[in-house]
Amino acid sequence: MSLRLILTRHAKSCWSDPSMEDHARPLNRRGETSAAAIGKWLTARGYVPEVALVSSSERTKQTWELVSQAFDAPPQARFLDALFHAEPDVLMDHLRRAGAGCVMLIAHNPGIAFLARGLVRQLPEDARFERYPTAATAVIDFRAEDWGKVGWNSGEVTDLAFARDLI
Repeated sequence: MSLRLILTRHAKSCWSDPSMEDHARPLNRRGETSAAAIGKWLTARGYVPEVALVSSSERTKQTWELVSQAFDAPPQARFLDALFHAEPDVLMDHLRRAGAGCVMLIAHNPGIAFLARGLVRQLPEDARFERYPTAATAVIDFRAEDWGKVGWNSGEVTDLAFARDLI
């Protein structure tokens, strides 16, 4: 059995109100378009998660809502405060408790970029993977029976998308 992680950084957020609390910042128009494009890309390639672990911030929730509109039957989403600007170890801990074979994780940089680099045996040739720009999405497969057995440097990037290339 293998496990699959769909790892997505939230789409581009709005900075028009500098006094707005970071957790409350919504997506801007480009972010909305990007999130919808990622959802269509996932569906076209047959990548549908069984569960989504989503940071509780407004921009990650909106990213999930727009991505999930592309799925015939959107899976359960868990909105978690602990994923807001979480370190890679925290993200990994929640992933290990996900309880599904295909998990989507939507969170923030720098944690999500560090997680992506730390999970894979070999970095993709596209240098953008290391920066993990907004709405970047990697599909990472693992040869393991459960998430508790997934370790660092054990995954393989089987697909990769950058919203800028899709819109």
